[in-house]
Amino acid sequence: MVKKLRPRELRKRTPTPEEVEEIPRQPLLFVLDNVLDTFNVGALFRLADAVAVKRVYLCDQTPTPPNHRIHRSAVGTEAWVPWEYRSNTASLITELRELDPKLKIIAVEQYPGSVSYDQLKISLPAAIIVGHETRGISPEVLALADVIVELPMLGVTRSLNVVASAAVVVYKLLEGTDL
Repeated sequence: MVKKLRPRELRKRTPTPEEVEEIPRQPLLFVLDNVLDTFNVGALFRLADAVAVKRVYLCDQTPTPPNHRIHRSAVGTEAWVPWEYRSNTASLITELRELDPKLKIIAVEQYPGSVSYDQLKISLPAAIIVGHETRGISPEVLALADVIVELPMLGVTRSLNVVASAAVVVYKLLEGTDL
C-alpha cells in the first residue's frame, strides 16, 4: 500500500523515480487535447493520481509542468504521475493503438451520436481523451475514438467542466474493477 500524503507534503516533496515506479497503476491513460487552462491541467493531474493512471499525455497547446499554476492545482501530484508532452494528439492515438491493439479510445465530448456515460460498457485498458474547454476535442481526434461519451446536461448549461467530466467517466470505467 502506498503511503497517502497530505497536500502540504505533496507540494514540498519530490518523489524519487523508484517511488513513482512502485505505485500500482491502472491500465488507464489520460490524453489532454488542447486543454489550455493550467488549473484544469493541474486538477487532471490530481484526478490522474487519485485513480492511479499509467500516464498522462499533454498534447498540442496543453501547458506542461513545471508551471506554478499547474503545481498549485495539482497539489504536487504532477511529480507523482508519469506524463509526457506530444505535439500531435492524432499521431499519439495512432501510436497508442499500434502499441496496444486492445486499448479502447474514449472521447469525452458533447457530440452527435455520442452515448451517455451510464451506457459505457468498455473494459480496460483504455485511454480517456478530454479537450479544449470551449472548442472541445478536435474533429481529427474524435474520428479516432472507439466511443464518444457525454454526460447529459439537464439544466441550462451545455457542458460540464473538463475535470468533472473526466472524473465521472473514469470512475464509471473503474466501476466493478478490483481497486
